[in-house]
Amino acid sequence: MATKNPNKSTGSPSDPVGKKTNSSYATKDMDDLNPAKDNDSKYAPGEDVDVDALPLDEEDGLLKLFTDGVKDLYWVENHLVKALPKMAKAASVPALQEAILLHLEETKTHVQRLENVFELLGRSPQAKKCDAMEGLSIEGEGVIETTDTGTAARNLGIVMASQKVEHYEISAYTGLSKLAANLGLMDAATLLNQTLSEEENADVTLADIADNDIASMYGSNAGQLPGDRDKHSKAGKEKTA
Repeated sequence: MATKNPNKSTGSPSDPVGKKTNSSYATKDMDDLNPAKDNDSKYAPGEDVDVDALPLDEEDGLLKLFTDGVKDLYWVENHLVKALPKMAKAASVPALQEAILLHLEETKTHVQRLENVFELLGRSPQAKKCDAMEGLSIEGEGVIETTDTGTAARNLGIVMASQKVEHYEISAYTGLSKLAANLGLMDAATLLNQTLSEEENADVTLADIADNDIASMYGSNAGQLPGDRDKHSKAGKEKTA
């Protein structure tokens, strides 16, 4: 006669041992959980971090995608609050330092807006580590480590690294604002679009600093990429010929 395994949980409709819910959102007692090891947020992860294998209907799947994206950007913005002062200190062009510090204050506002989005979702703010932003930050630190203080290379490198960050954020906020609108979360979409506009303005400001302030400080070609210098040089030779 077969024996039952005492360690095996059978469960029943009235006693669903180990049964997971199809809901992709945390229950009200999820704040009692401990944070994940790779989660720098002080907030505990919600139940939805463990439901990747669960079948979700289309609306739940889109809402989970949106929520995960907000968590990602919440990590990004909090990370940048710590990283931007280092970039400003490493820069030597006054306009670049001022632009970075101005965007630092905007970034603090971005954090607050994302917390408002969490509130609209009925959730506690929670960060989800963004590997892409971590990589961009490491690249930016590498620029500082491999260039000399006060040089055009250092300042242009900071501009380029900062614009890569802006382009990531612009892409993320564009996608999330459209997704929020599709889900009928119009208040959330408005908040995300406000931040998107500031990210786009920051990108334009950085490009302008490279083209004008850095170029005037270090020479007319300092703010141009090598390919651009070749084009201008070739054009000059053709005119003199």
